[in-house]
Amino acid sequence: MPLIDRVTRQREWGVGTLLILTLIVVGAVNPAFLSVGNLRDMLVQDVPTVIVACGLTFVIVLGEIDISVGALMGLLATVMGLLTSPSRVHWPVAAGVGVTLLLGAAVGLVNGLLVTGGRMPSIIVTLGMMTVLQGVNQLLLNGQWITDLPPGLRFFGLGTLLGMPVSVWAALIVVLLSVLLAQGTPLGRRLYAAGSNPDAARLAGLPVHGLKLFAFTLTGLLTAVATVVSVPRLSVIESGVGQGFELLVVTCVVVGGTSISGGQGTILGSVVAALLLGLVRPMLIFLRLGVSATYWERAIQGAFILAAVLADHLARRRPRLGART
Repeated sequence: MPLIDRVTRQREWGVGTLLILTLIVVGAVNPAFLSVGNLRDMLVQDVPTVIVACGLTFVIVLGEIDISVGALMGLLATVMGLLTSPSRVHWPVAAGVGVTLLLGAAVGLVNGLLVTGGRMPSIIVTLGMMTVLQGVNQLLLNGQWITDLPPGLRFFGLGTLLGMPVSVWAALIVVLLSVLLAQGTPLGRRLYAAGSNPDAARLAGLPVHGLKLFAFTLTGLLTAVATVVSVPRLSVIESGVGQGFELLVVTCVVVGGTSISGGQGTILGSVVAALLLGLVRPMLIFLRLGVSATYWERAIQGAFILAAVLADHLARRRPRLGART
């Protein structure tokens, strides 16, 4: 019974169980779904979602949200491409990657400053930032594509290290460091305390504004990391990079058990949910649903969001109902 209790009470266990069942069922219908090559491809596709979800988990734990990560990824991809392309600025790859990482962190910091210093709702701040970033991205590209990425940059997206893709190594490192931060450091405990009860955290002397600045900055930095290890897989960089990415990441974090009210959630839950949602499109393809697969994918993602919000609502009611009885 302890296992059943965990599955029903801890979201990450339930999502993990659903992930395993999905693999088994689809693999039974079409064995090619469980081939090593396909599993590897799906894992690589999930890398950017997993990386950014780690940062966004901390933001949502604090009771905030960031819906600008998709537009930020698009802008960072353009900047990285322009700086390193031999036909454009032609900087060394290391310099272009460094600027990309700094720019990602800087945009995250600006989001945090606007939320904390301006005392503005994070959804409004990041919605405005999303629009600004999209506009700047279109201005920089000017309707053109970047097609000549240098081999050194493409290595981050296509290269392997010890038999495993570089991008997967990057995601693994980010996940491990995020879990360590959340569970094994005073900073992680302060993030959760500030998200559970901001007023009590302030009275206890915790720097709530500083914690939010850290979470937004980290999310911007991890968005840049995700851009560096995923966008070079593409043959071209165009204005559509990152479009709709923010909805996918937010869905993964919420489905993984992070409460939209703050104070509760795990990195592991967000990662498992990212892997589960990453199965949706390949699953529909291997089930041979044809052109309707795209519509089914959107419907399934929407259903996951509604189910997660309902589960969060019921979980928050449970203690109060128990107190009455």
